[in-house]
Amino acid sequence: MINMRIVLITSGQPSTNPRIVKEADSLSEAGFQVTLIYAYWTAWATYHDEMLLKNKSWKAIRVGGDPLHQKWTYLFSRLFFRISRLYASFLPTKYAQARSTAFLIKEAKALKADLYIAHNLGALPAAFEAAKKHNSLFGFDAEDFHRQETNTTVLSREYLTKKQLEDKYLPKTAQLTTSSPQIAALYKTLYPQLHPVTLLNTFQRSLIPAEPRDTADLPVKLFWFSQTIGSNRGLENIIQSLGLLPKDSFELHLMGKVNPEYQASLYKQADDANIPYTKIKIHDVVAPEDIFRIAQQFDIGIASEPGFSVNNENALSNKFFTYLQCGLVMIASDTVAQKSFFEQHTTIGKLYQKDNSLHLSEVIQSYIADLEALNNTKKNNYMLGQELVNWETEHKKFITCIRQTLIEK
Repeated sequence: MINMRIVLITSGQPSTNPRIVKEADSLSEAGFQVTLIYAYWTAWATYHDEMLLKNKSWKAIRVGGDPLHQKWTYLFSRLFFRISRLYASFLPTKYAQARSTAFLIKEAKALKADLYIAHNLGALPAAFEAAKKHNSLFGFDAEDFHRQETNTTVLSREYLTKKQLEDKYLPKTAQLTTSSPQIAALYKTLYPQLHPVTLLNTFQRSLIPAEPRDTADLPVKLFWFSQTIGSNRGLENIIQSLGLLPKDSFELHLMGKVNPEYQASLYKQADDANIPYTKIKIHDVVAPEDIFRIAQQFDIGIASEPGFSVNNENALSNKFFTYLQCGLVMIASDTVAQKSFFEQHTTIGKLYQKDNSLHLSEVIQSYIADLEALNNTKKNNYMLGQELVNWETEHKKFITCIRQTLIEK
C-alpha cells in the first residue's frame, strides 16, 4: 500500500484539532501520501498552524480565505454561509453546516486519492463528492455525536440539519471511526450496517516530557483547559466547590480564550464564594505541543463535563487524556463515558457527581489531606500513559482500520 493517497478534510484548523494531526502523522509514517485540506477558523490558531506545519512530512492546503490575507474570499464565504443557513429549506443542506464547505468540495475534488476522510460534518460532503468523482472511498471520523452536540431539541434547525447530513452520507462511508465507545454505540444504533472503530483521544508518549514531580506541600494546583473558557463546561461548579475548602490549600489554573464578560462573571462567582482572585490564574492558549509541558506543572486535572447534551455525556475529551498521560490525578464528573473509563481504570483518580459542588469539594479535599496518595496516583497515571493509554496503542488500531478499508476496495 506504499504510495497510496489519503486526503484528510476539516472545516477547522490543525492547531484546533490535535486528532487530525495525529492521524496525518500516523498515515505518513505508515507510508501513505497524505494531504490535509483545512480552513481558517480563528486568528490565534493561524500562527500556531505555521509553526506546527513547517516540519511535517505531509502536505496541508488551506482554503476559503481568511480575514487578513484573502479578505474578499473570506467575506464572500461568510455571506454564502449565512444565506445557506437562512434558506436551508430551499438550498442544499450540505452548505448549511460550515462556512468553508464549498471550498473544501472544490479542493478535494481536484485531488485524486484512494481514500478521503472527513473530520466534521462541514467536511463530509467534500469527502463524499471527491470519492464519487474519482471512484474512490470515503470515511468519517466522528470525534463527537454531532446531531446532539448541543442541548437543542430534535425539532431544532441545528439538529435537523445535522441529522440530514448524517443520514445522507454516513450509510455510504467505507469506514467510521469515533473517539469513545459510547459514541460508537450511538452511531451503531442509528446505522446498524456500519462497524465503528473507537480511537481514543490519546497522545504520543514522546510528547510527555518526564515523570511528574512530587508535591511536597500545599497549595495543591488544580488544572483545567480548553480552547475556550466559558459556560457549559462545569467551571461554575468548580468555583463553588473551592469556596468550601481552606483558602491556602489550593490554586486553580484555567487555560483558554476567555471573553471579558465571562471572566468578570467567573471572578464575581469567586468573590461570592470568598475565594481571593489570586487563587484563580488564567492562562492564554499555547501551541498544541506545549500543553503537556505546562500540564505537568500541576497536580490535579479536572474533567468537569456537565453532561449538558447527549454528546457531552458520551465524549472523552483531549483534556481527559492529557491529564492522565501527563501524570495528573484525575478528578472527573460522572458522565456516562468518563464513568465507564474509570470503571476500567479504577486507580486513576476519583469521580464526582456532576452539579454537586459539595461532593467535588470532598473529592479535592481527600487529596489535599493525603499528599502521599496524590503523588502515588500521579506516578501510576504517568506509567499507565506510557504503557497502555497512548496514541501508539490507538495508532495500531487506526492503521489496521485504514488498511482493511483499502484492502476491501
